[in-house]
Amino acid sequence: MHFNSIKTRRSVGRSILLSFLLFAIALPCSARDPVRVSNSADQRQTKPRARELGVAPGVLNPGPLNAITDVSGVLVSHVTLIEGTDVRTGVTAILPHGGNLYQEKVPAGFAVANGYGKFAGTTQILELGEIETPIVLTNTLSVPQGMEGIIKWTLDHEGNERVRSVNAVVGETNDGFLNDIRGRHVRVAHVIEAINSAKSGPVVEGSVGAGTGTITFGWKGGIGTSSRLLPERLGGWTVGVLAQTNYGGVLQIDGIPVGKELGKYYLKGATDSGDADGSIILVLATDAPLSDRNLTRIARRALAAIGRTGSPASNGSGDYAVSFSTAESVRRTRDRRSGEAMIGELPNGSISPLFQAAMEAAEEAIYNALFQATTMTGMNGTIEELPIADIRRLLRIYGR
Repeated sequence: MHFNSIKTRRSVGRSILLSFLLFAIALPCSARDPVRVSNSADQRQTKPRARELGVAPGVLNPGPLNAITDVSGVLVSHVTLIEGTDVRTGVTAILPHGGNLYQEKVPAGFAVANGYGKFAGTTQILELGEIETPIVLTNTLSVPQGMEGIIKWTLDHEGNERVRSVNAVVGETNDGFLNDIRGRHVRVAHVIEAINSAKSGPVVEGSVGAGTGTITFGWKGGIGTSSRLLPERLGGWTVGVLAQTNYGGVLQIDGIPVGKELGKYYLKGATDSGDADGSIILVLATDAPLSDRNLTRIARRALAAIGRTGSPASNGSGDYAVSFSTAESVRRTRDRRSGEAMIGELPNGSISPLFQAAMEAAEEAIYNALFQATTMTGMNGTIEELPIADIRRLLRIYGR
């Protein structure tokens, strides 16, 4: 009798456990952890990038990966949060190098086309001309979590035991149409996860990381990247750009009026529908040894790509570019005074080719974000991906 009662209790226990597991599986996604997608070369991209369709802005060649990671030392990762029917957001982290960023700061510049946004850490970049942390991109209401994640990561880094001030650099765009932005689903742990998983190599593009819930020119936006390599006679330097696109206007692709041709554009019917509002963040890296002053000049030139793609940088848009140099000769370290750090800086007369490279790479990064993004349904509806078949048709019509 006692033995049978034990068997009965075990049987009941197993039944309860099985019922619990089945219940957990049946729970809506909102009751479980969100899906995470990290940047990985194993995640194959099935859609064509801009260059594969013949869209190759400018005259300079890209680097081997045609990505910001063509700049040696730069690391990138995404954490993508997709949960239930209303969470469509994430984090993208860019590291100028894999060492102790606080102890080996990099010179940096910052520029604004229209300033309706929240880009944390920029006043210190403007004042001191340097970056001492990873750069994190996310959504508008998750900037505090981005800062907290960066601060914790920096303070926990070996060698920073006496650090008492951290200038966390966090950019954002508003993904509130597809994403439950008021829910603030990005956590500090997601930010640290993105930073810790950052790597070199191919960068996953499209609806990932900070680009998960973004919209661009009325179509699905996302993360895009590109690079340009100067010929040896011009220094052989590399410029790489990563873009988080969430803005609008009248889309042009390599001069083709795509928005007008496809009937989706700002001021259609002469009404101010707000379709040009949004934001775009451009992150630029170069291995050229530049001062913060010339990095600021390069950031300004990259913003020209926004106009080339058809945006007026509208009143409700936050359009920013942040740039940095990975060259060790200009790195700001504890035992090197700033004057000594500038010894290897390029002269002004050598900068113009880098201006061209920055503008070209930024433009192609934007196109890659559009071409790689996929249709997504979220909190307030569905945003369709850019129709690649129509783009192919327009390219033929316009002789591209």
